[in-house]
Amino acid sequence: MFRQMLRSKIHRATVTGAHLEYEGSLTIDEDLLDAAGILPYEAIVCSNLNNGERFMTYAINGRRGGGDIILNGPTARKAAVGDQIIIFCYEYYAEEEIKRHAPKIVRVNEKNRIVETK
Repeated sequence: MFRQMLRSKIHRATVTGAHLEYEGSLTIDEDLLDAAGILPYEAIVCSNLNNGERFMTYAINGRRGGGDIILNGPTARKAAVGDQIIIFCYEYYAEEEIKRHAPKIVRVNEKNRIVETK
């Protein structure tokens, strides 16, 4: 049996932009993608700490070191610039893998710079 478990998350990222007319996705600073082990076009779930909205989309590369967290397309309606979000990425694990699994947690500051990785 496989179970879907949290693989990684980017905790308390600050939304830096919203582009409603874009096709969709969440633009994330490449440094944050690397630290969390999230690939471009991988499915992610986001939770907005300011308004309680939860939504699913996919990640795309932002400028490395730019601190970009940009909502694109319909997701631009789910948060405002300055809101804090948590970005979750899940994976399926076999029962034996779960026993030694620990998710990767990337904590960022208000400028979306990494302050801690667990």
